Amino acid sequence: MQGMMKKMQKMQKEMQDSQADLNSSAFTGKASDEAVVVTFTGDKKMTDINIKPEAIDPDDPDMLQDLILMAVNDAMTQIDKTTEQTMGKYTQGLNIPGL
Repeated sequence: MQGMMKKMQKMQKEMQDSQADLNSSAFTGKASDEAVVVTFTGDKKMTDINIKPEAIDPDDPDMLQDLILMAVNDAMTQIDKTTEQTMGKYTQGLNIPGL
């Protein structure tokens, strides 16, 4: 029983370290021809956005909105995939509701 507790504590520490590494990682999402590029941390906080001047058309604000959405969604997809790959190994084989 004590050995099992030590394994669980070790796994918890590894999970926390993995989550901290993930949160400090940078993820870059890009839209068409890199007209809009956004950078997020693993905990989904935007840290940067770059918009090329040619993406700003005063007569077509919807295009810029679409480019921003594409870049943000690209970054979010990357974060979700990396989170699943990184943290999924800890829940693999466990059948715990909510995980």
